Amino acid sequence: MALVHEFEESGNWLFKRRSWLPLFIVAAGLIMMFLGNRQALLFDLRDEMIFLGISLTGELIRIFTVGFAPRNTSGRNTSTGQIADELNTTGFYSLVRHPLYLGNLIMWIGPVIFVRSPWFTVVFLLVYWLYYERIMFAEEQFLRRKFGEIYDNWSVKVSSFIPYSFNFIPPKLPFSLRNVLKREYHTIFNIFAIFAVLDLFRNYYLSGKIHMTPIWMKMFIGAASFWVLMRLIHKATRLLEVEGR
Repeated sequence: MALVHEFEESGNWLFKRRSWLPLFIVAAGLIMMFLGNRQALLFDLRDEMIFLGISLTGELIRIFTVGFAPRNTSGRNTSTGQIADELNTTGFYSLVRHPLYLGNLIMWIGPVIFVRSPWFTVVFLLVYWLYYERIMFAEEQFLRRKFGEIYDNWSVKVSSFIPYSFNFIPPKLPFSLRNVLKREYHTIFNIFAIFAVLDLFRNYYLSGKIHMTPIWMKMFIGAASFWVLMRLIHKATRLLEVEGR
């Protein structure tokens, strides 16, 4: 099999499973916390709020990408495969071709540095790049076949991942908070759930007792309540449905 086909096939395989494969990162982090310097794991409110702030910055990138996105673009279409009714070239897509994956990277940096291991951070960055490089390659192959010259012209002007030009083009559609809530409530909850799991294991490794630091417990309960509320609204009503989104 030619490398171009192998890369695309593996990228499509990873794309359909991208929602759960990153959980291996959490498992690896727990192992590194167990094997690493326990004293470095001691609770520090300032540092851990910085870690959380980094993750929430990544989520903000996702929010301002999804909030302006039309229907069947920038989606969670993991089981079906690639879907794109139109090519996004405005908003964050005028700065980078894969803003959601850039947001994901920044989101993951928070939990990764929570582990307090420089080596783990370096390995994570390498694995993340290899992992998402295949996914981005498969997506771009799909978009090139579907949109042809339009895609090629856009890709020449806009970098794939790290912005190097800032010719921002305002989005075509207005920002939709309802669309964000519908599509991002899982991700918002996951951020707090991952930090809560790391805190739980950190405390167990340090004290031998299963407990959660009060501030992380409160934030986890708040995030879980938010998730339950959004889940009920999403499944039982049409309040989060927006025409064209």
